[in-house]
Amino acid sequence: FASIEAAVEEGRNVFDNLTKIITWALPSNLGQGLVILAAALAGATLPILPIQVLWINMTTGGVLGLFLALEPKERDLMQRPPRAPGAPILTGRMLAQVALAGVLILIAAFGLFQWELRRGAGVDAARTVALNTVAVIQALYLVNCRSLRHSILSIGLFRNGWLWLGIAGVLLLQAAITYLPFLNSIFQTAPLGWDEWLRILAAGLVVLGVVETHKWLSSETKQRA
Repeated sequence: FASIEAAVEEGRNVFDNLTKIITWALPSNLGQGLVILAAALAGATLPILPIQVLWINMTTGGVLGLFLALEPKERDLMQRPPRAPGAPILTGRMLAQVALAGVLILIAAFGLFQWELRRGAGVDAARTVALNTVAVIQALYLVNCRSLRHSILSIGLFRNGWLWLGIAGVLLLQAAITYLPFLNSIFQTAPLGWDEWLRILAAGLVVLGVVETHKWLSSETKQRA
Protein backbone atom coordinates (compact mmCIF):
# COMPACT_ATOMS: atom_id res chain seq x y z
CA PHE A 1 0.00 0.00 0.00
CA ALA A 2 2.90 2.35 0.68
CA SER A 3 4.17 1.76 -2.86
CA ILE A 4 0.73 2.57 -4.29
CA GLU A 5 0.61 5.81 -2.31
CA ALA A 6 4.12 6.75 -3.47
CA ALA A 7 3.20 6.02 -7.10
CA VAL A 8 0.06 8.16 -6.88
CA GLU A 9 2.05 11.00 -5.32
CA GLU A 10 4.72 10.81 -8.02
CA GLY A 11 2.10 10.72 -10.77
CA ARG A 12 0.35 13.76 -9.33
CA ASN A 13 3.63 15.64 -9.15
CA VAL A 14 4.51 14.85 -12.78
CA PHE A 15 1.08 16.01 -13.95
CA ASP A 16 1.27 19.10 -11.72
CA ASN A 17 4.63 20.12 -13.17
CA LEU A 18 3.40 19.43 -16.70
CA THR A 19 0.50 21.87 -16.26
CA LYS A 20 2.91 24.44 -14.81
CA ILE A 21 5.18 24.19 -17.86
CA ILE A 22 2.24 24.54 -20.25
CA THR A 23 0.81 27.49 -18.30
CA TRP A 24 4.26 29.13 -18.44
CA ALA A 25 5.03 28.41 -22.11
CA LEU A 26 1.72 29.43 -23.71
CA PRO A 27 1.76 33.14 -22.71
CA SER A 28 5.27 33.52 -24.11
CA ASN A 29 4.19 32.48 -27.60
CA LEU A 30 0.88 34.31 -27.23
CA GLY A 31 2.57 37.53 -26.12
CA GLN A 32 5.14 37.48 -28.94
CA GLY A 33 2.41 36.81 -31.50
CA LEU A 34 0.27 39.63 -30.13
CA VAL A 35 3.21 42.06 -30.24
CA ILE A 36 3.81 41.35 -33.93
CA LEU A 37 0.07 41.37 -34.70
CA ALA A 38 -0.46 44.69 -32.91
CA ALA A 39 2.40 46.29 -34.86
CA ALA A 40 1.05 44.96 -38.16
CA LEU A 41 -2.49 46.21 -37.45
CA ALA A 42 -1.20 49.61 -36.34
CA GLY A 43 1.15 49.89 -39.32
CA ALA A 44 4.03 50.39 -36.90
CA THR A 45 7.62 49.17 -36.99
CA LEU A 46 7.98 45.59 -35.73
CA PRO A 47 9.12 45.67 -32.08
CA ILE A 48 10.68 42.20 -32.40
CA LEU A 49 12.17 40.69 -35.55
CA PRO A 50 11.59 37.03 -36.51
CA ILE A 51 15.24 36.17 -35.84
CA GLN A 52 14.90 37.68 -32.36
CA VAL A 53 11.76 35.60 -31.72
CA LEU A 54 13.80 32.55 -32.74
CA TRP A 55 16.48 33.55 -30.21
CA ILE A 56 13.93 33.79 -27.39
CA ASN A 57 12.40 30.44 -28.28
CA MET A 58 15.81 28.74 -28.42
CA THR A 59 17.14 30.25 -25.18
CA THR A 60 14.47 31.36 -22.74
CA GLY A 61 11.72 29.13 -24.09
CA GLY A 62 13.96 26.12 -24.58
CA VAL A 63 15.83 26.25 -21.28
CA LEU A 64 13.65 27.54 -18.47
CA GLY A 65 10.82 25.03 -18.83
CA LEU A 66 13.26 22.19 -18.13
CA PHE A 67 14.08 23.62 -14.71
CA LEU A 68 10.38 24.03 -13.89
CA ALA A 69 10.04 20.27 -14.40
CA LEU A 70 12.40 19.85 -11.41
CA GLU A 71 10.06 21.76 -9.08
CA PRO A 72 9.64 19.84 -5.78
CA LYS A 73 6.26 18.42 -4.78
CA GLU A 74 3.83 20.91 -3.29
CA ARG A 75 2.97 20.22 0.35
CA ASP A 76 -0.77 19.75 -0.19
CA LEU A 77 -0.37 17.47 -3.22
CA MET A 78 -1.95 14.42 -1.56
CA GLN A 79 -4.69 16.41 0.15
CA ARG A 80 -6.26 17.41 -3.16
CA PRO A 81 -9.31 15.51 -4.41
CA PRO A 82 -8.74 13.09 -7.29
CA ARG A 83 -8.79 14.63 -10.75
CA ALA A 84 -11.74 13.61 -12.94
CA PRO A 85 -10.54 11.39 -15.83
CA GLY A 86 -12.30 13.55 -18.42
CA ALA A 87 -11.15 16.89 -17.01
CA PRO A 88 -9.12 19.12 -19.37
CA ILE A 89 -5.40 19.60 -18.73
CA LEU A 90 -5.86 23.36 -18.38
CA THR A 91 -8.73 24.60 -16.25
CA GLY A 92 -10.56 27.86 -16.85
CA ARG A 93 -8.51 29.44 -14.08
CA MET A 94 -5.26 28.45 -15.79
CA LEU A 95 -6.47 29.67 -19.19
CA ALA A 96 -7.36 33.01 -17.61
CA GLN A 97 -3.81 33.24 -16.24
CA VAL A 98 -2.38 32.39 -19.68
CA ALA A 99 -4.45 35.12 -21.33
CA LEU A 100 -3.55 37.65 -18.64
CA ALA A 101 0.18 36.97 -18.90
CA GLY A 102 0.08 37.07 -22.71
CA VAL A 103 -1.65 40.45 -22.73
CA LEU A 104 0.79 41.81 -20.15
CA ILE A 105 3.73 40.77 -22.35
CA LEU A 106 2.09 42.60 -25.26
CA ILE A 107 1.54 45.78 -23.24
CA ALA A 108 5.03 45.79 -21.72
CA ALA A 109 7.05 44.93 -24.86
CA PHE A 110 5.08 47.08 -27.30
CA GLY A 111 4.77 49.94 -24.81
CA LEU A 112 8.47 50.08 -23.95
CA PHE A 113 9.39 49.80 -27.65
CA GLN A 114 7.27 52.85 -28.46
CA TRP A 115 8.60 54.66 -25.38
CA GLU A 116 12.19 54.20 -26.55
CA LEU A 117 11.41 55.42 -30.05
CA ARG A 118 9.70 58.53 -28.74
CA ARG A 119 12.62 59.41 -26.51
CA GLY A 120 14.94 59.32 -29.52
CA ALA A 121 16.46 55.83 -29.36
CA GLY A 122 17.36 54.01 -32.56
CA VAL A 123 15.20 51.18 -33.87
CA ASP A 124 17.82 48.54 -32.96
CA ALA A 125 18.05 49.83 -29.39
CA ALA A 126 14.26 49.97 -29.04
CA ARG A 127 13.98 46.40 -30.35
CA THR A 128 16.64 45.28 -27.90
CA VAL A 129 14.53 46.75 -25.09
CA ALA A 130 11.46 44.88 -26.36
CA LEU A 131 13.45 41.65 -26.72
CA ASN A 132 14.84 41.86 -23.20
CA THR A 133 11.43 42.81 -21.83
CA VAL A 134 9.94 39.58 -23.17
CA ALA A 135 12.87 37.54 -21.81
CA VAL A 136 12.79 39.12 -18.34
CA ILE A 137 9.01 38.76 -18.07
CA GLN A 138 9.28 35.12 -19.11
CA ALA A 139 11.93 34.54 -16.43
CA LEU A 140 9.91 36.23 -13.67
CA TYR A 141 6.64 34.65 -14.81
CA LEU A 142 8.39 31.30 -14.39
CA VAL A 143 8.57 32.14 -10.67
CA ASN A 144 4.79 32.69 -10.70
CA CYS A 145 4.28 29.27 -12.26
CA ARG A 146 6.19 27.40 -9.56
CA SER A 147 2.71 27.03 -8.04
CA LEU A 148 -0.60 27.60 -9.81
CA ARG A 149 -2.50 27.54 -6.51
CA HIS A 150 -0.36 29.21 -3.87
CA SER A 151 1.67 32.36 -3.40
CA ILE A 152 5.35 32.12 -4.32
CA LEU A 153 6.16 33.29 -0.78
CA SER A 154 4.23 30.43 0.82
CA ILE A 155 6.06 27.70 -1.13
CA GLY A 156 9.55 28.99 -0.41
CA LEU A 157 11.46 31.13 -2.87
CA PHE A 158 14.58 28.95 -3.01
CA ARG A 159 13.25 25.39 -2.80
CA ASN A 160 14.16 24.87 -6.45
CA GLY A 161 17.74 26.04 -6.81
CA TRP A 162 17.95 24.72 -10.38
CA LEU A 163 15.28 27.20 -11.46
CA TRP A 164 17.29 30.18 -10.23
CA LEU A 165 20.36 28.77 -11.94
CA GLY A 166 18.39 28.61 -15.19
CA ILE A 167 17.17 32.19 -14.80
CA ALA A 168 20.76 33.36 -14.20
CA GLY A 169 21.87 31.52 -17.33
CA VAL A 170 19.15 33.14 -19.44
CA LEU A 171 20.06 36.60 -18.14
CA LEU A 172 23.68 35.97 -19.13
CA LEU A 173 22.54 35.00 -22.63
CA GLN A 174 20.48 38.19 -22.84
CA ALA A 175 23.51 40.20 -21.77
CA ALA A 176 25.50 38.48 -24.53
CA ILE A 177 23.00 39.33 -27.28
CA THR A 178 22.84 42.90 -25.95
CA TYR A 179 26.54 43.68 -25.60
CA LEU A 180 28.61 41.35 -27.82
CA PRO A 181 29.29 43.09 -31.16
CA PHE A 182 29.12 39.97 -33.33
CA LEU A 183 25.71 39.06 -31.87
CA ASN A 184 24.60 42.68 -32.32
CA SER A 185 25.31 42.40 -36.04
CA ILE A 186 23.53 39.03 -36.39
CA PHE A 187 20.41 39.84 -34.36
CA GLN A 188 20.25 43.61 -35.02
CA THR A 189 20.50 44.50 -31.34
CA ALA A 190 22.29 47.35 -29.56
CA PRO A 191 23.83 47.93 -26.10
CA LEU A 192 21.53 49.33 -23.41
CA GLY A 193 22.11 51.65 -20.47
CA TRP A 194 21.07 51.21 -16.84
CA ASP A 195 17.93 53.31 -17.28
CA GLU A 196 16.62 50.96 -19.97
CA TRP A 197 17.35 47.93 -17.77
CA LEU A 198 15.52 49.52 -14.85
CA ARG A 199 12.41 50.00 -16.99
CA ILE A 200 12.65 46.40 -18.22
CA LEU A 201 12.99 45.08 -14.66
CA ALA A 202 10.10 47.26 -13.48
CA ALA A 203 7.88 45.81 -16.22
CA GLY A 204 8.83 42.27 -15.18
CA LEU A 205 8.10 42.96 -11.51
CA VAL A 206 4.72 44.48 -12.37
CA VAL A 207 3.78 41.33 -14.30
CA LEU A 208 4.97 39.20 -11.38
CA GLY A 209 2.78 41.17 -8.97
CA VAL A 210 -0.29 41.21 -11.22
CA VAL A 211 -0.19 37.44 -11.80
CA GLU A 212 0.27 36.78 -8.06
CA THR A 213 -2.73 39.03 -7.35
CA HIS A 214 -4.75 37.11 -9.95
CA LYS A 215 -3.86 33.81 -8.26
CA TRP A 216 -4.88 35.20 -4.87
CA LEU A 217 -8.20 36.54 -6.17
CA SER A 218 -8.93 33.25 -7.95
CA SER A 219 -8.24 31.30 -4.73
CA GLU A 220 -10.47 33.63 -2.71
CA THR A 221 -13.31 33.28 -5.23
CA LYS A 222 -12.98 29.50 -5.26
CA GLN A 223 -13.04 29.29 -1.45
CA ARG A 224 -16.16 31.46 -1.23
CA ALA A 225 -17.88 29.34 -3.87
